[in-house]
Amino acid sequence: MLCLFAATVFWFFNALNKTYTTNISFPLAVDFNSSNYVAVKPLPEEVRINVTGIGWSLFRRSLGVKVPSLVIPLERPSEVKKIVGSTLPGLFSNQLEGLDINFVLTDTLYLNIQPKAGRWIKVSLKNVDSYLQKNYTSVSDVRIIPDSIFIEGPMNQVTRLKEPVELSLIQNNIDENFRQDVEVILLDNQFIRRNPPTVAVAFDVEKLVTLNDSVKLTLQNIPGGSKPAVGKSYIKCVFAICESMAADFRSDSVHAIVDLNGFKRGSIKVVPKFIGLPPHSKVLKVDTVRIRL
Repeated sequence: MLCLFAATVFWFFNALNKTYTTNISFPLAVDFNSSNYVAVKPLPEEVRINVTGIGWSLFRRSLGVKVPSLVIPLERPSEVKKIVGSTLPGLFSNQLEGLDINFVLTDTLYLNIQPKAGRWIKVSLKNVDSYLQKNYTSVSDVRIIPDSIFIEGPMNQVTRLKEPVELSLIQNNIDENFRQDVEVILLDNQFIRRNPPTVAVAFDVEKLVTLNDSVKLTLQNIPGGSKPAVGKSYIKCVFAICESMAADFRSDSVHAIVDLNGFKRGSIKVVPKFIGLPPHSKVLKVDTVRIRL
């Protein structure tokens, strides 16, 4: 057994001292000024080359032991969209010590590197009530801190991004005052860096109570010489007002207004507008009014 082991070792070391030709995949690095440019697609990570060399060098590199990346330097990276494999031997010849390049097996390397740009962009949150539980409403302005973020990335993505960027809450059925950090998500712009990536969002909410009532109907801007005929002087409606204001609410402070400015003679059917409602109130249901001029 010892003799067999010694013979095997002797044969192995003797074989590694001979010259061979083989195909090896080498790690690849694209060198460019990352302060001014950014890759918008993953860069190629390896290149396959047919090489000739001493068995020791080939064995070590085939195992990936101390194999430095082959470097492709680019002075104007945004102008280079592809690199043909046949142009690489001259570039790599000085980087492969102890190996001779016969030819490059990789046909073409594709690149997409663009100039880097940055700008400040506003963020906002709309349709707050869509995130609230039924019968709740927002009773304050939405506060966003900071209300702008700095974005940096490929020039074409940064310049075409519209503002303000709309925030989206992951919470639903909110029934209390909201105070949370919200991530600024830029859809289809994964190469853009955000600073900061999150903003603090706050707004107040309150429960609504429903009131059924009748409100006095008032006509405005009646055309000269006409005597409008209205079938009713009060109109039925359903309001939703904040719970904190329900105790002090007086229906006689609310008026249903129909503005007749611009209407010609004849019969019209309109939905009145309301004045005098408490802040943040909603009109849930109201009867239409038929008026003959």
